[in-house]
Amino acid sequence: MTDVEAVRPAEAAPAVGSRRAWFGLAVLLLPVLLVSMDISVLFLAMPTLTVDLDPSAAQQLWILDIYGFLLAGLLITMGNLGDRIGRRNILLAGATIFGIASVLAAFAPSAVVLILARALMGVGGATLLPSSLALISTLFPNPRERAAAIGVWTAFFAGGSAVGPIIGGVLLHQFWWGSVFLINIPVLLILLAFGPLLLPEHRSGLRGPLDLPSVALSIGGILPLVYGVKHAAADGIDAEAILTSLIGVVVLIVFVRRQRKLDEPLLDLRLFTRAGFSVAIGSSLVGMMSLAAMSYLTSIYLQSVTGRDPLASAVLGVPMAVAVFICSMSGARVGRRFGTRNTFVFALTASAVGNLMLLGVGVHGGLWWYLVGSTVAGVGYGLAFTLVSDVAVSSVPAERAGSAVGISETSFELGNSLGLALLGSLAALIFRSGGDYAATLGETIQEANGDAGLIESARESFVAGMHIATAVGATLLVAMAMIARFASPREVSANVSGH
Repeated sequence: MTDVEAVRPAEAAPAVGSRRAWFGLAVLLLPVLLVSMDISVLFLAMPTLTVDLDPSAAQQLWILDIYGFLLAGLLITMGNLGDRIGRRNILLAGATIFGIASVLAAFAPSAVVLILARALMGVGGATLLPSSLALISTLFPNPRERAAAIGVWTAFFAGGSAVGPIIGGVLLHQFWWGSVFLINIPVLLILLAFGPLLLPEHRSGLRGPLDLPSVALSIGGILPLVYGVKHAAADGIDAEAILTSLIGVVVLIVFVRRQRKLDEPLLDLRLFTRAGFSVAIGSSLVGMMSLAAMSYLTSIYLQSVTGRDPLASAVLGVPMAVAVFICSMSGARVGRRFGTRNTFVFALTASAVGNLMLLGVGVHGGLWWYLVGSTVAGVGYGLAFTLVSDVAVSSVPAERAGSAVGISETSFELGNSLGLALLGSLAALIFRSGGDYAATLGETIQEANGDAGLIESARESFVAGMHIATAVGATLLVAMAMIARFASPREVSANVSGH
């Protein structure tokens, strides 16, 4: 159906393992770090930002969520567009958009302007992730080199979201809230200066332009679905959450039916006939669901149950971040040594065990259970997410790498939203069933007027909800591990090892 057109092959395609290729990888890590950091860095800035801009409750949610909405909604489209117009072209264009939006956000005079700037950052971020990961397949055609490079890429992506709150806390201690956006600018300037020199251009020979109805349907399906599950996480499952989610599902069904009829679809459904690709997408979806719920609930636990401030809570997350980083770096070697199927099974099981260890956490003790459990889970997540990224690149034809990466990154974003909505809502349901409490633990403590008995009871109910939600997350991980074990093991084993 397609031919691969390598743009400027003689001067732009570095030799395998060359110094230029690894410098190119270093440049590609910059936008990945920024995009992942910007998912989490704003949490700590919201209190001071709220004082300055005085946003309404609805505007506060949009400030936090619009970035992730557009990131999730546009990843498939931007990955596909990069395959057509050139992955380096769209990477540099996205970096420019991201930089302009960061300046607008830093100096936003009102909540509305900040929301628009965050939306523009989402558009730019959606171009950066799939193009940066897809370019690795051009920089490193050798499977072993590519797997190692993808491990580094995954480590920085996972590490960025972990260190985001810590960097945010340090900046906010010294500067005003806009500094969390301005830190993006010097990093992006380095990318724009060295990207054209070190990164190869690559575009596939796809003949036709993007199918615009497919673009509209994909965005029109993903955005309502993500909004619906996020609304359910914040306000419970109500008519608005159900209606918007159903609209998203219906539009996505129409989108899928259209893709089956097109010669050059936006989403190549044939990718899912590859067992390795399907296992990888399922693992990223389930893995992110459990990770998002665990991170969200333990963050509340550390602050509202143990009484720590946001920065101290973020520091306690460092062991997990280190585990994710190290295991992401070594995931490729582990996959080659033990086989991708076995590594997937081990990684998902370790993540499940880490989640289950949180059952040892209590209102007045058990912090070591959190530290050890989150670290064990971090080992599993680091290994699994590296394999997901590698399979997304290596199990598909080179000309479809961008769109395949778009699918895998979208599964990460959807998993994050579903984890907060489904598992977060489950924890909230258990919490509220424990007594006559406010919507959240923080609000309950504020409204308790020093009633020690009520506060103690509310904290116990929250911990019970956290236990049940993380146990359900662990169950999903075990189920996915079983699927990985028995779903076409020969094909899954071949994808990442390169044999």
